[in-house]
Amino acid sequence: MRGGAPRTGAKRSLLGVIRRLPDYLRMLAGLMRDARVSRLDRGLVLAAAAYIVLPFDFLPDFIPFLGEVDDVFLLVLALRRLVERAGRAVLLDHWRGDPAALSDLTFSRVLAAAAFFLPASITRRLRRLLAST
Repeated sequence: MRGGAPRTGAKRSLLGVIRRLPDYLRMLAGLMRDARVSRLDRGLVLAAAAYIVLPFDFLPDFIPFLGEVDDVFLLVLALRRLVERAGRAVLLDHWRGDPAALSDLTFSRVLAAAAFFLPASITRRLRRLLAST
């Protein structure tokens, strides 16, 4: 068994994100149009989304489970970077949900939940790849 949060914690984090999904999507749309947000960070989100729909993958989708999870993991990493670098003031300008819920807006929990399902070596490589950009 790997260290870190137990599976129930990952499940709880993902369920919380799913419940707030409409608020997150509205905020993301605002961030993607906001000139204060780095083009690189917006481009990484678009590239990760394109990676999901394109037919080629680092881990092909025919590999059960892992082939599908790597797509989501890259998107979560790109979103996390976008949110962290945008800054709180910019996030608040686009947040339409409960302001108290924005304090919980840490994609590191979602990242940890997604990473829970990937082998540690893949998780490290994907983090290094995104950090180097």
